[in-house]
Amino acid sequence: MESTVQPPNATGRIVLVTCLLSIGYAILRYHLLGPVPWKDFPFYILNKGISLAAFILLTFNFGFGPLNNLGVRVPQSYLNARKALGMTGFLLVLIHALISFLLFNPAVYGQFFEADGTLNLIGGLSMLGGVLAFVVLWGYNLSFQTHLREDEKFIRFITSRRFLLVAMLLGLVHLFFMGYKGWLNPGGWNGGLPPISLVGFVFFLFGYVINLLGRK
Repeated sequence: MESTVQPPNATGRIVLVTCLLSIGYAILRYHLLGPVPWKDFPFYILNKGISLAAFILLTFNFGFGPLNNLGVRVPQSYLNARKALGMTGFLLVLIHALISFLLFNPAVYGQFFEADGTLNLIGGLSMLGGVLAFVVLWGYNLSFQTHLREDEKFIRFITSRRFLLVAMLLGLVHLFFMGYKGWLNPGGWNGGLPPISLVGFVFFLFGYVINLLGRK
């Protein structure tokens, strides 16, 4: 008789806490300690919180296994949650991409546009990194599709160490060019809190190093 006991899985708890902390940080930094009016919360600020949650969840997805390989004991319930965390992170990235597409104009992101309304170099590099990272993440999520799992070459490539490191590097490129100018001006940080792009970058960079050292 087969056992009906489900393996421990911490997906719900991790997703809930990550989203609450990420969105809460966005509210604290931009509304409570910053000058952004509350009318901008449903789209502009919520989008920032969603993007941070997405990068954190993807870091968990990519990082729990390699961290365990490095000798840091990761609870089995966290290891069992990796697939769901990756898919949830990808869905949040998709939401972030759609909202950002609707918001992306000189009035909101003036630092990425020339006076004639065309993208400048920084804007182009940031958007290119974001688009490529999204495509790579989409490809990675295809590896979870049942009808593709029989293609051993595709699965081996899409889950390889090199592919995942490239995917994370593209995400870092997007975050860097999206916000590095604000990182260099701590005096302008609302309440002394670093920008969300910097928080996401540091978190993702930590995950990248873990994968570089611990992924087989």
